Amino acid sequence: MTNLKFIILGAGGRGQTFSKWLASEVGAGSVIAVADPNVARRNVIAEAHGIPPERCYDTWQDAMAEEKFADVVINTTMDRDHIASATTAMRAGYHMMLEKPMAVTLADCIEIDRVRQETGRYVIVCHSLRYHATYSEIRRILRSGVIGDVLSYDQLEAIEHIHMSHSFVRGNWSREGDSTFILMAKSCHDVDIVVDMVGDDVKSVSSFGELSFFRPENAPAGAPNFCVEGCPAAETCPYESSKLYLNKSYWSFHSGFDLLTPEDAKTALGTSPYGRCVFKAGNDVMDHQVVSMKFAGGATATLTVTAFTPHGGRFVRVHGSKGYLEARIDERKIDYWQFWEGNKKTSIDVPAAEGSHGGADATVMQTLIQAIESGEPNLIQTDTGTSLKTHRVVFCAEQARRENRVVEVSETN
Repeated sequence: MTNLKFIILGAGGRGQTFSKWLASEVGAGSVIAVADPNVARRNVIAEAHGIPPERCYDTWQDAMAEEKFADVVINTTMDRDHIASATTAMRAGYHMMLEKPMAVTLADCIEIDRVRQETGRYVIVCHSLRYHATYSEIRRILRSGVIGDVLSYDQLEAIEHIHMSHSFVRGNWSREGDSTFILMAKSCHDVDIVVDMVGDDVKSVSSFGELSFFRPENAPAGAPNFCVEGCPAAETCPYESSKLYLNKSYWSFHSGFDLLTPEDAKTALGTSPYGRCVFKAGNDVMDHQVVSMKFAGGATATLTVTAFTPHGGRFVRVHGSKGYLEARIDERKIDYWQFWEGNKKTSIDVPAAEGSHGGADATVMQTLIQAIESGEPNLIQTDTGTSLKTHRVVFCAEQARRENRVVEVSETN
């Protein structure tokens, strides 16, 4: 598929996802270096691609300190490391896939875009939803005009209750000081896709949110700090840690417990953040939030982000001047009605696709590779400039939540 060579900075769940795709679609050996302080995770990628020990680094800084020896950096470092790792990689001569969010401050996002323009590198920000086939079909329908002008757009991001507990209560994104606020960490690409679907500039934003449930006062009576210490609610609590991590599950993979023996994993749950009671985890990010957006042309949009759903996914409702559309993104189903055609209903099943984010992560990588090899940067839908524009809306929304007011996007210009 390509002769480009890749470096992966960050060997966590996302880094391993892209490593597997590259091994399968480009070939084992396409990744020639990996950096991560976790030796076990680093070794998974090293073994998959035959990476020699001298190209396995403890930190991204160690890898980037070498003279340029590959073509593309897959940057899946932690959110707060993006500003330094991204700008260093671009200045060292690398093109890049940069995991979202771009960075955790607006100033850092602006700087990343500035360096990208200065260096002329090809950078794709991993807003996977822009590359999801269901959204691509919705975009086609909306742009065709069959439901008229988009007057209001509603999106539900269903985080799913276990996903919330894993990532945003116990995990790396549970405390804003360690990462960033949840709307940026989880939902910056939801804001991005809402703006893309409406197809206009956001003028003003409001937002409300709370950390309502995952709090100490909601812990079951007698609950210990760590589940394995013996919790009286263990049988019925869906968040009890041994249910989630002492098996070869999706969550054990993303936490690294699948790399441990069952005995070591059980012992680790007595000290690991993933073993903590979800009501005593020290988390501080919202567990539900709503964002309202007003666009320059008069359209409105809402985004609801919530932990309290039985499954993950995204659900869309679009209210047009001449019709209405509903979509279940992960189910790949779209229905729309045309008012001026006797309320005619059309149903579309988007073909299934393999891979993470419904095949969209694969499209992200394919797009970047094609752009680099063809010398056509316009193939990239989510370059740093586009991402900066919608990140700006996210920062405004969080400011609106904190200050309990409507924020004009122009305030940040």
